[in-house]
This record gives sequence, structure tokens and C-alpha cells, in this order.
Amino acid sequence: MTRVAFIGLGNMGGGMAANQAGAGHQVRAFDVSADAMARAVSTGCQAAASVAEAVADAEVVITMLPAGPHVRSVYGEDVLKNAPKSALLIDCSTIDVETARDVARQAGEAGFRFADAPVSGGVMAAEAGTLAFMVGCNAGDFPAVEAALEPMSRATIRAGEHGAGQAAKICNNMLLGVSMLGVCEAFALAEKLGLAAESFFDIASKSSGQCWSLSTYCPVPGVGPQTPADRGFDGGFATAMMLKDLKLAQGAAAQVGASTPMGAQAEALYALFAANGFGGKDFSAVIQLLRGRLSELA
Repeated sequence: MTRVAFIGLGNMGGGMAANQAGAGHQVRAFDVSADAMARAVSTGCQAAASVAEAVADAEVVITMLPAGPHVRSVYGEDVLKNAPKSALLIDCSTIDVETARDVARQAGEAGFRFADAPVSGGVMAAEAGTLAFMVGCNAGDFPAVEAALEPMSRATIRAGEHGAGQAAKICNNMLLGVSMLGVCEAFALAEKLGLAAESFFDIASKSSGQCWSLSTYCPVPGVGPQTPADRGFDGGFATAMMLKDLKLAQGAAAQVGASTPMGAQAEALYALFAANGFGGKDFSAVIQLLRGRLSELA
């Protein structure tokens, strides 16, 4: 049984911590939300009163936080000062590459092993323990990182040195945002042309237009596997989070002089959708913007 500290119990972190507890590990969990803490306790985690208490005797520390400033603060003010030097530190947040590398440097200088390991798969995969992890770490630390993430993972891939996990995640989610817009546009056009959504799904999912956004995460309710579209676009991957990731991608592109016109257009469309008050809806709900049917979103 491994002693795991889990910090950040939101839509993703809650399911991830539950899977650590389900694997038989002793999980001390902390979140600023009392409701999130109560849910974590109901899944077998132990409640900690603070980050410092959660990490005090941890063998593994896993964080799942909203943004770079939170990661800097939690590690700089709490984790590095209170966790045992033997603890393996793994940050699963999606943040900018520079922050990931800076926190890794601070952790290394303090005598810790550290990995950035952002995830792909969404809330359903977090709950099912089938996330994909993109890891940036020292090569020698990867076996330990892979073992620590195993209860939550269907695939754990080392992308490279510190920061490489975040680079992979930023590029992956830019691709996801762009592909979802393409799928939404195609369904909206098919609808206008009188083609039934079920028929288009059956054809496109077996043709050259097939992609994850279509076959696994279809934005049309009642078509394909169950997705947030079948729940009024609630849950899943919030538009605000997709917009955050697209902004990270555009910031990274600007830093290195990369041309990402489709990524820029995707950011603009999701920003427009969020500005209309739908930042909390799943990102696939952008189909209603393209359909001109925003009034149907509750």
C-alpha cells in the first residue's frame, strides 16, 4: 500500500483520487471545496485539513490544479516545504511549459523527483481509470512515475524531459479543439442538407472523416456512444477549460514563432461561445453556436 497525497479534487481530480484509493492505496486528499472533499471521502480517500497535512508523510504527491499560478503556489508554499524528500512529485495539471520547467527546477534543487504529467480523456476516463498521461521527467524517474499513475491510466507515455508533457498536452488539445469544430460544422451542414445525424455518423465514422471527436465524443445526442451531448452538454470537458488550453497553445506558438492559424480560429470561436455565457458547458456544445441554436442550451 502506497501513501498518496492527492491535491485538487475537481471534475478530473476527484475521479483520479478515487481510482488511487480503489487500487488499495492510502490516499490523503485535499481541496478548498468542502463538497469535493466530501465526495473524495465517500470514495475511500482520507480528508486532510491542508496541503501540508496531506503531503507530510506521502510517498507520492499528485496534484491536479486549475492553472500555472496555482501550481507555483502549491509547490512553492506547501509541497516542497512539507513533503519528505523521498516523495515522488507528479503534477497532472495542464499549464504552460515555462511554469512546468520552473517548478521542476525548484523541486530538483530541493532534492525531489518531479514529473509533469497532464492527461487526456476527460471526466469519463478519469472516473474509469483510463486516462492517457503525457509525461515530462528524467528518464531514470519514468518507471516510478508510470507505476504511480497506473491506477488511473490506460496509457502512460514519456514525452521527454521536464516540460515535454505539457508541450504534448497543449498540442494535443489544440488538435482536439480544431477537430471538434470540424465535426460540429459537418453535422450542422448535414442537418441543413436534410441528412439524418445517425446516417451521417454511420458513414463518417467508417470513412476518411473518422476521428475521436466524431466516433467517441459525438456532439449530437442519441448518436454513437453516450457523451455529454446526451446530458444537455453538462459535465465532460468545460468550454472554459478548452479555451484555457487553446490560449496556452497560442501563447506557446507566439513564443517560438509557430504558425497555427486553425488553432487561432478555434480559440476565437470558443471565446465567442464562452462570452455568450456557456463557459461551463462541455466544449462540444459549440455545435449550438454553429447551428444558430444557442437558445436551446439551458
